[in-house]
Amino acid sequence: MKRQPLRLAILEATRILEDAGVASPRADAELIAAHVLGVERGRLPLVPLVDPPVVEAIRQLVVQRAKRVPLQHLTGWAAIGDIAVDVGPGVFVPRPETELLVEWGLKLLKGREYPVVVDLCTGSGALALAVAHARPDAVVYAVDVDTNALAWARHNADARAEEGDTPIRLYSGDVTDPTVFAELDGLVDLVLCNPPYVPQGTSVPPEVADHDPPQAVFASGGGLDIIRHVVSAAARLLRPGGGVAIEHDDSHGRAVPALLSARRVLTDVESHTDLAGRPRFATALRAISSSA
Repeated sequence: MKRQPLRLAILEATRILEDAGVASPRADAELIAAHVLGVERGRLPLVPLVDPPVVEAIRQLVVQRAKRVPLQHLTGWAAIGDIAVDVGPGVFVPRPETELLVEWGLKLLKGREYPVVVDLCTGSGALALAVAHARPDAVVYAVDVDTNALAWARHNADARAEEGDTPIRLYSGDVTDPTVFAELDGLVDLVLCNPPYVPQGTSVPPEVADHDPPQAVFASGGGLDIIRHVVSAAARLLRPGGGVAIEHDDSHGRAVPALLSARRVLTDVESHTDLAGRPRFATALRAISSSA
């Protein structure tokens, strides 16, 4: 069988994905090719020719992606910080913008020894595991109410532990419960949360509508109901000088900072944008000295 140019296979894949309305057709085509070949995306130019079975394997995955199956379901993983976590049906796929929470949190933790970190609504465990990887001295707690998500989080936590990362402490719990992690009240250096926040009834891409668990995407109260509980949890969990970062819908650029500002124990409230310039997450610090 005659070998074929990989470049042509990627061009054809890009065309198919573009016609299907995929948001990043070229990038997805290259990532699929890299996945099939078992190489990093940046090394694709070093593979000029491929065998016909490789072209066919790329085509089959492209057909699935054109049906709007998430790329991460096809490859089996999603990147977060300096690690990757396994994902698939039944768990929310971490988005690239969520890495901004990790970056903010790690910056806050600089200079703090043995920090205590809590990841609320952990899902796949992505945030907790990214922090544990970057800060081996941290004590990282993670919680979710969904049993499917917890199964994925436990799988990922076990895999990271096998790689040598510090194990995280994973719990089943509901962030709307005012006693969740009550034993940590006033002891936490960093609270991170990527909660369900899309307002109910919002139109979302097929990758989300057909594949992400709806309970991990949508929230009532204009998308703010879970976030209200997260703010309350952060206010009691954080130690003085500790910080909280909450991802939110781009329509919440004023609402979430306002919820944080309404708590007297929280200060230095800031709104942050994603790489596209959209309001994406809000942060606050626990006042050094204040009454609740």
